[in-house]
Amino acid sequence: MLAVLGILIVFAAVVGGFLLEQGNPYVLLQPAELVIVGGSAIGILLVANPPSMMRRILMGAGTLLHPPEHSKASFLRYLRMLYEVFQFAHRSGIATLETDAEEPAHSAIFSNYPEFLRDTAIREFICDSLRMLVIGITTASELDHLMDLDIEVRRRGRRGPVSALHAIADSLPGLGIVAAVLGVVITMQAIGSAPESVGQKVAVALVGTFLGILLCYGVFGPAASRLDHIIEAQTELLQMVRIAVVSFARGAMPMLAAEYARRSIPVELRPTFIEMETIFKRDARIPPPPGSAEPQPATELEAPHAQAPHS
Repeated sequence: MLAVLGILIVFAAVVGGFLLEQGNPYVLLQPAELVIVGGSAIGILLVANPPSMMRRILMGAGTLLHPPEHSKASFLRYLRMLYEVFQFAHRSGIATLETDAEEPAHSAIFSNYPEFLRDTAIREFICDSLRMLVIGITTASELDHLMDLDIEVRRRGRRGPVSALHAIADSLPGLGIVAAVLGVVITMQAIGSAPESVGQKVAVALVGTFLGILLCYGVFGPAASRLDHIIEAQTELLQMVRIAVVSFARGAMPMLAAEYARRSIPVELRPTFIEMETIFKRDARIPPPPGSAEPQPATELEAPHAQAPHS
């Protein structure tokens, strides 16, 4: 909602200042100029982007209306989930994660995290990486490279709508000039008419330039920047997961792997070590090893696991 509030403040400040200068607000209501600027912008968007990109742009615009998807609490939940996965694999062996990776909705761990199951990108990213560990055909270094490659491909794909919005923002001032030039042409046709009529047509022509500049710097440019921040937050979560999984694959204890991941979180979203440790001790639920009936306590007493592949 902050994005909507920001746009409302922009329009309120511009129109409010115009009214303070004794401007006539009805002069700004020029549907023809809006059709020229807005219609041309939509046409450029359709020409420059395939249908799949248009759908992604609409989905990206929808995310602007919601609060940030990832917060300090969500990073902490994902840390806890990864810690449970690592502890379970540490006690029962990497091979026991096969069912969890293949059917996360039926996993004793993943089923406790509905936000993880809803997020297709992070779910596929984690489960595909765990499959590589289960199969055992990759070293930790190769897994690191695979996950880093996946993150970069996903990041490029998500940046498509940002580039499209930036392109529209860059074109809007030019479209405003087009609308102004057309208004000047109409004004030239009215030369010889009453001065009031000529002045009104000049004002209408300038409204086109005003709309183009306002929509560029007050709406589309900031919207593209905000969407870029949202994408970076998603990328930071994937990077945190990569650090955790690769650290565990290299032989780190579950707690140490979680600490590696915690240190990779941006400072403004990073939980403290005490917060992370408290959540692990209080809320972590480790499924029992196969053949055991009771859940295991979330302790860190075992020796480093021997099942993980080494680089």
